[in-house]
Amino acid sequence: MKLNLLCAITLSVLVSPGALAADVQRTLESVAKKNNVLEIRTSDGTYLVTPYSERIVETAFIPRGEQIDPRSHAVVLKPSGVAAALREHADRIEYATAGIAVTISRAPFRLSYSYKGKPLVAEKNGYSRTDLHEVLDFAIDPAEALFGGGARALGMNRRGHRLALYNKAHYGYEKRSEQMSYAMPLVLSSKMYMLHFDNPSTGFLDLDQQKNNVLSYSTTGGRKTYQVIAGDSWEQLASDYTSLTGRQPLPPRWAFGNFASRFGYRSEAQARETVDKFIAAKIPLDAIVFDLYWFGKEMRFKSMGNLAFDKETFPTPEKMIADFAAKGVKTILITEPFVLKASSRWPEAVAREVLATGPGGQAITFDFYFGETGLIDIVKPQARTWFWDIYKGLANKGVAGWWGDLGEPEVHPVTTRHATGSADQVHNIYGHEWARLVYEGYRKDFPKQRPFILMRAGYSGSQRFGLIPWSGDVNRSWGGLQSQTEIALQMGMQGLAYMHSDLGGFANPNLDDELYTRWLQYGVFQPIFRPHAQEDVPSEPVYRAPAAMALARDAIKLRYRLLPYIYTAAFDNSRSGLPLMRPMLYEEPGNAKARDETGAYLWGDAFLVAPVVEQGQKQKEVYFPATAAWFDFHSGQRHAPGSTAVVTLAPDRIPVYVRAGAFVPMAPDMQNTREYSSARLHLHYYHDQSVKAAKGKLYDDDGATPDAYEKGKFEIVHFASRYQDKVLALSVTSEMGSDQRQQDRTLDMVVHNVAAKPKRVLVDGKPVAFEWQRSTGLLQFAMLQKPMQKAAVAITL
Repeated sequence: MKLNLLCAITLSVLVSPGALAADVQRTLESVAKKNNVLEIRTSDGTYLVTPYSERIVETAFIPRGEQIDPRSHAVVLKPSGVAAALREHADRIEYATAGIAVTISRAPFRLSYSYKGKPLVAEKNGYSRTDLHEVLDFAIDPAEALFGGGARALGMNRRGHRLALYNKAHYGYEKRSEQMSYAMPLVLSSKMYMLHFDNPSTGFLDLDQQKNNVLSYSTTGGRKTYQVIAGDSWEQLASDYTSLTGRQPLPPRWAFGNFASRFGYRSEAQARETVDKFIAAKIPLDAIVFDLYWFGKEMRFKSMGNLAFDKETFPTPEKMIADFAAKGVKTILITEPFVLKASSRWPEAVAREVLATGPGGQAITFDFYFGETGLIDIVKPQARTWFWDIYKGLANKGVAGWWGDLGEPEVHPVTTRHATGSADQVHNIYGHEWARLVYEGYRKDFPKQRPFILMRAGYSGSQRFGLIPWSGDVNRSWGGLQSQTEIALQMGMQGLAYMHSDLGGFANPNLDDELYTRWLQYGVFQPIFRPHAQEDVPSEPVYRAPAAMALARDAIKLRYRLLPYIYTAAFDNSRSGLPLMRPMLYEEPGNAKARDETGAYLWGDAFLVAPVVEQGQKQKEVYFPATAAWFDFHSGQRHAPGSTAVVTLAPDRIPVYVRAGAFVPMAPDMQNTREYSSARLHLHYYHDQSVKAAKGKLYDDDGATPDAYEKGKFEIVHFASRYQDKVLALSVTSEMGSDQRQQDRTLDMVVHNVAAKPKRVLVDGKPVAFEWQRSTGLLQFAMLQKPMQKAAVAITL
């Protein structure tokens, strides 16, 4: 969040890895299938192999003398009882679904995995011990690229790195960061499989650092359990992994709008002035975020843990929140898991026994930047109740969203004891459990409201609690901007698709309007649009120079016009786990260059985005995937599939392209999402003669009801195109939920890349007036779409 605080890291995580134990002389004793679980007894323990689906299998090893720990903090999928055949051969045993297969070599003993006959990965020694760690290691192919390990800035291919599995803030990082607040025990391979180590304890993920083709997972203790997930595409892997660990619920629609946020608003008067400036400047705004000063004037040694508005600086907080809401602006509050001894709630926290303890059983205290403090024991039932009651009380006063900061936890002494275990066992799931607390609280006490939960730290599967991650205290510099696409793309591949950055950068009082506007222009095409910074340099466009404010306004207005498209992509994520920001390897999995690309990415299915991340840059080289032709979003210029172009940059936009055959629904301008309606939309279709047929859709609901799709409170508008014999046929049909109100919809159609004036345009068989521009190739006309009826367009070219 703020400062470069020292983090108390377990000694075992700091020391260099010891040599692995000698090759394990493990021998096979017996194999039996029990209720679809394969039990493999060996000379030193037992393997349990459980298929979850045709493409997911779990392997757990229980060393002799230990008991299985059935608890998983990540996995929510139940084994489906998928058919798995057991076949015994003289030299091996195979346990296989229709997709994934586990092969047990008899001598020497070894487990290996394949998918549809294609080898994936194999245990090397399997389980072993060192003086400091328990280890699971695997033999990997020399050529495969490896991704994952949570949030890092190391380059897309992370092979060759040894990654600390210890959530830790990195203040002021730029192009490179080896350790950040999301250290996830998850590896993805260019061979199209994933390895998830189902244990949150601190440790390491070694991605062949020694260059001996060995991938190893080492931990201070806990489960020796991992899942192998295989698939035919990256999209399928994303779907299967999020079916295993849970999918992100659709956030409230307002969460996709613009935020006013800084460190921090020091008074009610300052916050009111800021909101009014946005409205006066006609810059859209949906939320205002309050940092530390909402609960006290003193940042250090006094107020952290108060968790109540300071009445001297915020004299009428409930009225302020209500006034903001009347203007369509939501209120979000920061909270931390630390309660200072000097805070007003300290006596209550001690009396209620909500704090983590030391070896003696008393509340543990320690010094850090903000003062002498205790830490809320986030896994202790009475602590969770106490913390939630505070959230509930503030939510009842109108607070609409929450920011959980310092949740690594930023300071976490190794001697700390929690209700469920040691600091090592709880550290990496602290933010995960914190998000769960808020999410489950809303499900219980505010069942009609979608929560907004911004968290700096999390774990595998945190997405299922609606957790919105951000990339921490990035430096306000060009180097800081350059690392952001990699971080977001990697996290999207790992299930946390809402990873985003403090737009403009957080740390360092660097007043650079070019950097600021380029960051915001990129932010249009990232999941959450939230400028944020230290107060030395304003993050809000209304406090910037007129030229910077004008460019920021343009970017923010474009963000709002794209809301129908963005919201539809978010719906797809909630249903299939498909990230909003997708790496180029999703488009071209076999292209080695695409595998390492971070200079451009896919935004949903339709857009290719190439952010400007270098100061004073005048041109940028852009590669256009060979899967389609691509059109410049602003000029309409066509780029051939598989081509590369050096494009000239303009100060008012970044390079953005649209796939041939894409449907892009857009909205009219608005001041905030309260004004949003799908009753009238602009529907853009990108025609190209190479596209004979295409599909698209628009998802719509009320933007607020949890599980609206499951409750039947939705509409999906399906678009389709067909081009044949110089006739472009477009169709629009609606899929209505059982409890969705029906409405007519006016679509202002914009068909791109029409080379000549059409002979006629028919809507439902009747000619309609249209406009065609020779200079732009744009064809425009209006049509009415009625629910549950198909609207048909025929354009004779």
